[in-house]
Amino acid sequence: MLKFKNRIDENGISEELIEDIIQAHTKDHDRMKNLYDRYKAEANGPGIFKRAAAAFDGFGKSNSVKRLDDKVNNQLNNAYDADIVDTKIGYLFGHPISYDVDKKNAAMKQEIEDFLLRNNAEDADAECGKTAAICGQTARLAYIDRQGKERIKNLDPWEAVFIGEEIHEPDYSLRYFNIGDVQHAEFYDETDIYFFTRQNGSRFDLQNIQPHMFEFNPLFGIANNKELKADAEKVLALIDAYDRTLSDASNEIEQYRLAYLILKGMGADEDTLADLKKSGVFELFGENDDVKYLTKDINDQMIENHLDRLEDNILKFAKSVNFSDEAFGGNITGIAMRFKLLALENKCITMERKFVSALRYQFKVLFSAWKKRKGFNGDDYLKVFYVFKRNLPANILDEGQSTQALKGNVSERTRLSLLSFVDDVEYEIKQMEEDALRLGEVLPDLEEDAWGDNSQQQSAATPPVKNDADYPCPECGGDGKITSRATSKQIQCPSCKGSGVRKR
Repeated sequence: MLKFKNRIDENGISEELIEDIIQAHTKDHDRMKNLYDRYKAEANGPGIFKRAAAAFDGFGKSNSVKRLDDKVNNQLNNAYDADIVDTKIGYLFGHPISYDVDKKNAAMKQEIEDFLLRNNAEDADAECGKTAAICGQTARLAYIDRQGKERIKNLDPWEAVFIGEEIHEPDYSLRYFNIGDVQHAEFYDETDIYFFTRQNGSRFDLQNIQPHMFEFNPLFGIANNKELKADAEKVLALIDAYDRTLSDASNEIEQYRLAYLILKGMGADEDTLADLKKSGVFELFGENDDVKYLTKDINDQMIENHLDRLEDNILKFAKSVNFSDEAFGGNITGIAMRFKLLALENKCITMERKFVSALRYQFKVLFSAWKKRKGFNGDDYLKVFYVFKRNLPANILDEGQSTQALKGNVSERTRLSLLSFVDDVEYEIKQMEEDALRLGEVLPDLEEDAWGDNSQQQSAATPPVKNDADYPCPECGGDGKITSRATSKQIQCPSCKGSGVRKR
């Protein structure tokens, strides 16, 4: 689509150019739509659904030879393409993306948290990743809602065209879709939206132009990989071969019910066949007379070997895994699990980097609005970080032993981030600090008299006051002193008015 960029730069957008862009995008539109229909197992999706029964009218003018195996036409769809996508999305997006910023900037952190909650970002990101895996790319639009809040919306990728060097940061974008007989087209640049419509294939007409309130193009794409290829696109022929083989095998089995009766050395008129239906008995008078059914011999071992080879190649070349395989059963170690998932992990790393690039541009667009509304710096989007966490069954014992060995050798944040069941490291550290304050060292020893020699005579609800030694204030560096009058009393420093906690 780069060929349209110079034309737009020189002359701007026009009705004729909108038509040319849509015509040039037809091939990609049809390809992505077909891939999505196939994922949904629509009637026009999998190739096996389009296969008709074999037609054969016989040999020669007399048609004396006819085929007997055209009575059954099973169309069995084995949705490996859907399984490949769902396996990847469950592995990569099973745990939601973690968005983080510098904890010192509380206002920015709160704004991003509100934005994520308002837009159901966990679901939007997972659906966006799924569509990208199915079609090779997907589309997302940032916009301002009626309440003046920044929002995001996932769009169907076959309805979006991106014009520029990279789809995650396009110079121009076009979205086109149909509502009834009317086709709508929305063209986006860095400042405005151009609205076009046409009816019944007529010429496009410009209806309106309005600003989108951002400083960058708000309609951008998310790539599955650099080639914009779907996860299952390279193995569709193998999946079709698997469908045909299994459908044909099912046909053979079902055609046993349609086997033809052979009468050797005898004939059967209508009266004989009528008597046969009543009695179920044949009378064979001749020495060579025989009765049997004409059936085919099925080499089931060859069919099974062929299906196994096809399945192995599908998963191998699609870089996917079968979690129901016996190899994943039992107490498999972490290293062995990683080796089995290596191909899937490499594929997910590629998508993760593409997704991060798109998310970084997304927040670049959003911060251009927050700069005006909230006073943030336009480059603050560079301070947002994204963490993807793989979704695997947790081996808590193995993780606990590993992280225990790292204690004191790496930072606590790094150590806690290695635990699969810890989703938010900062929250976990905060909880650990609160637990240490309430349940840790600050508690008196239950086996000794914590209040002095006369504590046995005092009420537990009103412990006596005891003057302890002074302790340096942690905030003013020792210039002030903190005097604790109770074992876990938090008091104010007389010099800096800060607070400290008396430790036993």
